[in-house]
Order: sequence, then C-alpha cells, then structure tokens
Amino acid sequence: MTVRILITAGEPSGDLHGAHVVRALRAALPTAVIDAVGGPRMAAAGAGIIHPIDELGAMGLVEIVHKLPVHLRLLRRLRRAFRAGRYDLLITVDYPGFHLRLAEAARAAGVPVLAYVAPQLWAWRPGRAARWARAVDRLAVILPFETAFFASRGIEATYVGHPLVDREPSPSREAARRELGLGADRRVLALFPGSRRGEVARLWPPYRDAARHLLEEGRIDEVLVAGTAWGHYAGAETMQLVRDRPALALAAADAVLAKSGTTTLEAALAGVPMVVAYRTHPITYHVAMRLLTVPHISLVNLIAGAAIVPELRQSEVTTERLVREIGPLLDPDSSAAAAQRAGLALVRERVGGPGASDRVAQLAIELLGS
Repeated sequence: MTVRILITAGEPSGDLHGAHVVRALRAALPTAVIDAVGGPRMAAAGAGIIHPIDELGAMGLVEIVHKLPVHLRLLRRLRRAFRAGRYDLLITVDYPGFHLRLAEAARAAGVPVLAYVAPQLWAWRPGRAARWARAVDRLAVILPFETAFFASRGIEATYVGHPLVDREPSPSREAARRELGLGADRRVLALFPGSRRGEVARLWPPYRDAARHLLEEGRIDEVLVAGTAWGHYAGAETMQLVRDRPALALAAADAVLAKSGTTTLEAALAGVPMVVAYRTHPITYHVAMRLLTVPHISLVNLIAGAAIVPELRQSEVTTERLVREIGPLLDPDSSAAAAQRAGLALVRERVGGPGASDRVAQLAIELLGS
C-alpha cells in the first residue's frame, strides 16, 4: 500500500525546513506520495504542492486578521481530506496558530500528527500545552531546553537539532568579501530588517539612519543590507543590497543589526556580534508583553540562558540607541565584542551538529509504523 504524507508550512522559513524533511523522506520512503502546503523549496524537493504559502504568512495578532478567510478555507479543505482517508500522516512545520487547529482536525479523523518546530509555549502561553498534548502524537523540537519543558506537560518531545545547522556551509569571510567587492580591512556593518513587509516597514528606517550616522562619523566603511527579492529600501543608495543571500552578508560583516527571530541564531552560528531589535504593531506588542513568560526575546539569549546580546524593543529601537549599542561591537578587539563572541560560541555548542531533517524523517517513519 502506498503511504501518503501531508507536510504543511505557513511561511518561507517553514518551506525551507520542510524541504529538507521532504528530501529525507524521499530517501527513506521512495514510493511515498508527499503532498504539501508549501512553496518553491518544498516543490523542488519533490513534494506536490496542493496549496501555496503565499497567501498564508502573517506576523502578529493584528496582522493575521486579514488572512483569516484564507486559513479557514484551507482548514475546511484539509479536514475533508483527513475524513476521506487521503493521508496516513500529517507533519506540520512551525506556524503554530493554524497548525494547532489542523492537527486537531487530523487527530479527530484518526491521522497521526508529527509537529516539527515546537510552539513557543515556554515563552508565551504555557497553559496551552494541554491542548497541544491532545493534538499531536510526537513533537520534534529544535531548541535544547524544550524537551524538558514539553515532557513535563505530557507531550512526547524529541530534540532533533536545529535545521539551520543543516544548511550549506557559509562562505568564508575572505570569499564573501571578495564576492561583494569588499577589502579585507573595511569595517562592515550588515542590516537585517526582516523578511516580512511589516518588519521591514518598522525596522528599516531606524536601521538605515543608524548606519548613515556611523558612516558619517567614520566608524564604519561599508553597509550591507540583507534584503528580500521584493523589498524596497528607501535611502540605501550608498549601501550595498544583498538580496536573498543572508549567509553571504553575515560572512562579510563585522557586526549586525538583526531583527528578532531566526536571524539571531544565524548570526550566532556565523560568530558575528549583533544587536537585536523587536518592533511590531503596538496592539500586538501590548498583548505579547502581557503573555511573555521568559526574560529574553532573542533565541541566542534564550539558548545561552543569559543576556549575551543587547535587545531593543519597540520605542527603544531608535537611531541613537542602535548606534550606542552596536558601536563597541564594530571593533573586533573591544571587550564587548570579545565577550559576545564567547557567548556565541556557547550557543553554537548547545545547538549541536547537523542531521535534524533525517531525525524528523525517522520520527515520521516510526509514527507510520505504529
């Protein structure tokens, strides 16, 4: 009998992580039918796309309201597919709001569920763990401290490692600078204003102005903007745009202004000192801070268990504050840069080695055989 698997994502990062899982499943189960709610990366990996992710992704409580009709239509469609017995296994990748409801629909129809990339209940709403325990069969977690958290709440969780470690090796500093036309002695600041339109709209202006200030003072020589293919970055005429190649920008940089999220861990894996910023809709921020149960917003600080990188939130994200925080990190010989690099080394050690996707595929095979 042909095994049929549905793997679902809701945004580009999930499409990327899901693509690695699809390849691992293809290697382990070559005759399986793998459908996906995904994007171009999962399609290239060999999944049949039954719904594109383009209309799904949103960040924040306010922003996602406009996407609700699309989510509800997709949920109804997949619920019918589960009831019709179309799938033997559901694998969800991140995107917890939608995926909790989708997992519940699958379990109600007798379809086992493997959730990859845990919902951050340890940060926001630990009380929802009971609902997740009823909705999923297994949880594949990517942060080392998550296993104990979920196990204590009755959810079978397996630490599989972080998918970022499975990416292609980053270029060396020398190779990255050579490709970007930057001299070895140039002082380089990289700006990472995010990949979502809301993030870019809120973070780009203060990032740009901070970079301009540092250029005018002569404290840096070059500015790289880690942009998206579609992004417009007003006022970046004196800066170099590096579109859709974040690893290249990181490898060439002396320091980074990073948006909160996966970018901080990417910078940590690259060993690049950073300042982290978080800015969202005021209502979203107000609600989020009321729910927050951890002392940090960056993955780097959460994994380290200490404030090794500066974090700026909402009104703190100003040109003056960014300049003040990033300044000492631009000097590789400064005590601030040395201390942060030591902290980043600890984070890399705790994240561990490659193989996350293969471990997820093995968990999937175990569920299919149970």
